[in-house]
Amino acid sequence: MKRSFTLLIAVLLILTPVSFSGFAQKETEHDVDLWNVVKPLSTTVTFLNTGAHPDDERSDFLAYLSRGLGVKTSSLIANRGEGGQNEIGTELGNPLGIIRSNEMIEAAEITGVKAYHLSETTSDSIYDFGFSKSPEETLEKWDEELTYERLIRFIRTYQPDIVMPSFRDVVSQHGHHRAMTILSERAYADAADPDVFPNQLEEGLEVWQTKKLYLPAASKESATLSIEIGDYDPVYEMTYPQLGEASRYLHKSQGMGRDIPAEPRQTHLELVNSTVPTEENDLFEGIPYDLNEWADIVAQPGLSNQLRKLQGSLDEIIDLYPNRTAIFPESQQALKETHQLIQKIKKAKLSQDVKNDLLHKLELKVDQLTQVSFVSSNLQVETDISSHVLTQGQEVKLTMTIANDGGHKINHVQAALDIPENWESNGPINLKHLKPGEAKTAEFHLKVPEDAAYYHPYDEPAIQPIVSYKEKGTETTTTVALDNTVAVLPELGVSIDPENVMVNTSDVQENIPLTVKVKNYAANNQDAKVSLKLPKGWSSEPEITELTFTERFVEKEVAFTVTPPADIEEGNFEIGAIVESNGKKFNTTVQEIQYDHINDEYFLYSSVANGIAFELLIPDNLNIGYIESGFDNTANHLMNAGFKITKLTEADIESSDLSQYDSIVTGIRANLSRPDLVKNNDRLLQYVEDGGHLVVQYHKPNDNWDPHTSAPYHLQIGSPSIQWRVTDEEAEVTMTQPNHKLFNYPNQITSNDWDNWVQERGLYFPMNWDNRYETFVEMADPDEEPFDGGILLAEYGEGTYLYSNLVFYRQIDGQVPGGYRIFTNLISYGVEE
Repeated sequence: MKRSFTLLIAVLLILTPVSFSGFAQKETEHDVDLWNVVKPLSTTVTFLNTGAHPDDERSDFLAYLSRGLGVKTSSLIANRGEGGQNEIGTELGNPLGIIRSNEMIEAAEITGVKAYHLSETTSDSIYDFGFSKSPEETLEKWDEELTYERLIRFIRTYQPDIVMPSFRDVVSQHGHHRAMTILSERAYADAADPDVFPNQLEEGLEVWQTKKLYLPAASKESATLSIEIGDYDPVYEMTYPQLGEASRYLHKSQGMGRDIPAEPRQTHLELVNSTVPTEENDLFEGIPYDLNEWADIVAQPGLSNQLRKLQGSLDEIIDLYPNRTAIFPESQQALKETHQLIQKIKKAKLSQDVKNDLLHKLELKVDQLTQVSFVSSNLQVETDISSHVLTQGQEVKLTMTIANDGGHKINHVQAALDIPENWESNGPINLKHLKPGEAKTAEFHLKVPEDAAYYHPYDEPAIQPIVSYKEKGTETTTTVALDNTVAVLPELGVSIDPENVMVNTSDVQENIPLTVKVKNYAANNQDAKVSLKLPKGWSSEPEITELTFTERFVEKEVAFTVTPPADIEEGNFEIGAIVESNGKKFNTTVQEIQYDHINDEYFLYSSVANGIAFELLIPDNLNIGYIESGFDNTANHLMNAGFKITKLTEADIESSDLSQYDSIVTGIRANLSRPDLVKNNDRLLQYVEDGGHLVVQYHKPNDNWDPHTSAPYHLQIGSPSIQWRVTDEEAEVTMTQPNHKLFNYPNQITSNDWDNWVQERGLYFPMNWDNRYETFVEMADPDEEPFDGGILLAEYGEGTYLYSNLVFYRQIDGQVPGGYRIFTNLISYGVEE
């Protein structure tokens, strides 16, 4: 590369135990916060990486571009990762998407990459519906027209010079990845075509022609350009790939991040399209790299000289690093010059394309210089809000303390709040001047409207503190982030436990216990009446219960017993929970999502228990021991369905009498989260040998699974995973031993039990196993050879061992009758004897 590769990044290295072997500690203490904002002044290039899911960003390469070269770098991700697995908790679906979206934001802070999504809301059509082997299936489910419109809109707004999808469109890739690559390649031409989504142009957007389109090269040999990105940076005391891995550690719900040594690494790229002449000696060849090169393009002496003069000012600021005192006035002067130059460019006689492009670059410099000015000003802003949780009509106090820790007097300091239009607040507050060492406080009193919208996790923050000041005749305004999420929530949050209700038509329960939990989010006392909205023919005891809340954030429970009609028909039903207080009705569940590595989040949805009635035969006195993994809710669902289940603790596995259980079941991927299970695996195998029945649900190859010792006989899990899945939830299933008792006791399993499955059939199918295992089912995605290892059963001593990679946990969580019935047979095997 023709530019210097110095890197600075402020953040979060304490989170990442990366390897620094071979490099000594640098004696100079670097001002990482300052460098993060100063380095981007060196270039005008913008780069966009596109992908499908949070974690698809090419973290090592993006860290090199953003932190190493100062290139404005962003990652555009299609969905929120809702269909994935969760390695830190039981959240799935929308709550998991909320976690992963926030993890991506935190990860991007490390690499200096701005994260965006095409998906705009929970349950958006651009949804992660699970693994797909086909871009056609993906685009059909996402709504191709909507997805493409949003992509074109983003490109016309962001205006990238270079676009690079993270993956190639090849059959070995996830269908979601392939879909984003296909659309990104198509958008290269279409974003510049005024006939494509012309409504966007009517709204004020301009067409945009990306200069270069790259793909990750299939191999080093096929690459048109190879870039060394493994440089060690003395500021961060790590290489750019290590920096990328530091960011990937923040994708905790996916178990990302690994320790890597400091060593050379190349990124290999293939140029797919270009509108500029290039011999591929340089990634930016043919693209104006800075304002000096823009001056050559403009070729008007007056404007060209001013562009070169401005770039000289920017370079001087970089050279002044790390001297904040010297940089502050220079950044303000450069900001003033940039504003003036923008006005001249608007009036200049330039081609429209050049004018639009150059104005966009100068606006980016305004943003970057604003950040430089604020950091170098040494203004320290502390915010304190009386409550991060708000309710409609509530009054709240927010204080901003602004301290001048620098050597310059800061003039005309003003504090303000950016709030929704109909909120009430005093301000802005003029703090006048701040001398070095001086601090002042601004106090804001806000009132939330009575009809304020409830919190949505993907909306802009409702309250954003703003600090402005004037220097060198130029006003600088900066938005400051609060320390945690501020959310408008219902005064009373209402939830039902369990959220899934199953009625067994073979033996209709006379009494089904339901618990309604009510949490007071209001700052004042609350009297509430709690009742259920029941289907026709149902009754509850009690019918209504009164509660009183005298403290905020207190949660109380009401125990109901509901009785379905004895002649209930098979099918779906709903049970709603309603709370009345002060003339208002509340029926919204507030799911609180709290993890240390992301801000607090809230997912709001209707307070409804989804019910289903169907026939499920359960052996009398069946006694199940369940080893939970923490990654699924299957044990709770089975208990609610009437199973007798004991959740086995570490002490139980290690020393209790396991023979008391007819069957022992392990949760999904339990070897990963339960080291006590791995430690006592021999004891469980002895339980089988002595006559027990052990049911093991799916694992990944690296989940502490040993193909030689984890199971009683050799059992190797399939890898790579894309080759060992059945992603079509409607894939035909053949029961190869339909008369086997596994399919006939206690429930007679038919083809109907494989209907209406959700998301997929199975994943991580076994690839090799001992011939002592029996097989029972065959299934395949379209145009693929069938797998026959979805259910494996082997006799071992006096007992039996069963392994299944079919996703029963999703079916039971999704209230699929066949999932319940088949899984019941699997865990009941041998009881009839």
